[in-house]
Amino acid sequence: MVQQVSEFFKDFGSIGMFIHSFIDAVIFPIPAFFTQVSLSMLEPKEALLLATIGYVACIMGTPFGYLIGKILGEPVLHKFLKQKWVDKATTSFKKNGEAAILIGAFTPIPFKVFTILSGCFHYSLWKLIGYAAIGRAVKFYVVGLAFYLYGRASEEFVTQYLTYFMAGIAVILFVIFYIKRKMDKKKKLRIEAQKNYAG
Repeated sequence: MVQQVSEFFKDFGSIGMFIHSFIDAVIFPIPAFFTQVSLSMLEPKEALLLATIGYVACIMGTPFGYLIGKILGEPVLHKFLKQKWVDKATTSFKKNGEAAILIGAFTPIPFKVFTILSGCFHYSLWKLIGYAAIGRAVKFYVVGLAFYLYGRASEEFVTQYLTYFMAGIAVILFVIFYIKRKMDKKKKLRIEAQKNYAG
């Protein structure tokens, strides 16, 4: 199924890249990553252009995924996507709040899960777009840059090791946000203690 979808969009070149990336951000279950890799394999020197096309389309599609979540709610996720993805993303939101959006951009969980859940939980659309802009840029341009610099030789890294690379970034971000949350909590308690002392 993945191969068939990838081949279908690949036949349309950069337009296929745009369409797949757009609907990937909205609801489509198969990531645009596969189309990006297929097209980059064909023309490695066009890899950065393809990354840019995919990135722009993804950011354009993000608000639509958000609106789907806001209007239709969480049941739409269960209808189109795997339960384990929804459960993991929901848990991440409960633990990390809005930071889950940025962390989620680096995990194997399809990013559309986070865009739709952001709408379900009524998070800020602008924060969603901001986090998406950062996270998706890394994901698209790591692939694009790898193919641009190393050509078809980078296929093994992209297809086999990219997930681990991105997961490593996700762990680092999680630790950063965890420390920040702890520091903010301590700061809040200190301010409250000072107010009580002054009172």
